[in-house]
Amino acid sequence: MNRETVVAEALDLLDEVGLDTVSTRRLAKRLGVEQPSLYYHFKTKKDLLAAMAEAAMAPHATAPLPKPGQDWRAWFLDNSRSFRHTLLMRRDGARLHAGSTPTGDLDRIRRKMAFLTASGVPEQAGQMAMLASSRYTIGCVLEEQADTDAPDPADLPDDVPALDHEAAFEAGLALILGGLDQHTDADAPAPR
Repeated sequence: MNRETVVAEALDLLDEVGLDTVSTRRLAKRLGVEQPSLYYHFKTKKDLLAAMAEAAMAPHATAPLPKPGQDWRAWFLDNSRSFRHTLLMRRDGARLHAGSTPTGDLDRIRRKMAFLTASGVPEQAGQMAMLASSRYTIGCVLEEQADTDAPDPADLPDDVPALDHEAAFEAGLALILGGLDQHTDADAPAPR
């Protein structure tokens, strides 16, 4: 049993039972080991959850970085959509990720920020937009993943539309992008 196996099994357990029910006792039983043996790899459950969050974000963390000359607006939208898609891949993915620190992703974040700045986005506006988009995306996914008890759209009165989570996400994302666009130097040359 290695660290990667423990994390993979913990994520499978998360998908089966949800974040509230994941425990080191259940994980140890699933792995066929005694609970204390997990502490060889993770000193605390918090350490295990952090490793799970990092592993769950791998699809987004390995997405292509922006390239010089790429349209920053299209990239910003694609980056936020990739983040949302990755959070939705796991049951309680947003709750697992919320509050985690992307220590393994700092170089990628710096490169994304450098791309935005080179594209004419003021550094502070770019930082705030990336933070706002991240928190907005987590909040949207939290709501979407918590919406399991929502009424069936067929049971709603005719004047109450069913919520389309993706359309609502896109509308809010467009507002964030519009706000960022107002702070951008439209005359800045495209990066090469």
